[in-house]
Amino acid sequence: MESKEAMVAAPAAGAGEAKNGPPVPVDKAGAAPADRDAVLAKVDMDRKLSMIKAWEESEKSKAENKAEKKMSAIMSWENTKKAAVEAKLRTREEKLEKKKAEYAEKMRNQVAAIHRAAEEKRASVEATRREAILKYEDMAAKHRSKGTTPATKFLGCF
Repeated sequence: MESKEAMVAAPAAGAGEAKNGPPVPVDKAGAAPADRDAVLAKVDMDRKLSMIKAWEESEKSKAENKAEKKMSAIMSWENTKKAAVEAKLRTREEKLEKKKAEYAEKMRNQVAAIHRAAEEKRASVEATRREAILKYEDMAAKHRSKGTTPATKFLGCF
């Protein structure tokens, strides 16, 4: 039987066999069998495929990180713009509330002025009414003292 150093792993012959199949014997001169080149080519190809897969994963990761960074920047931009618009809205609402309060105060002042004017007019009418009553009471007293009847105007517009 040959030593372990003289044995080389044979490539998988079919789909049913394991990748690391039984070892292949090496001839006495130390040269490998004819399919050693095929095994080395397969090892080289596996190494290349492994490197390509690693490169692919690296590039995908870079792309995902770049996209995530951009998404984060967009979200930050959106939040900043929303905050600015909401602040502007609050400012405008405050201004509108202030104008509303000022306008309401102005309207209350107008109502108070109208009420004052109405009270003055009522007072004037009341004073005129009292003066007229006093005048007619005095005239009635004169007519009673003289015993005359007051003259009524008939068709006063002529």
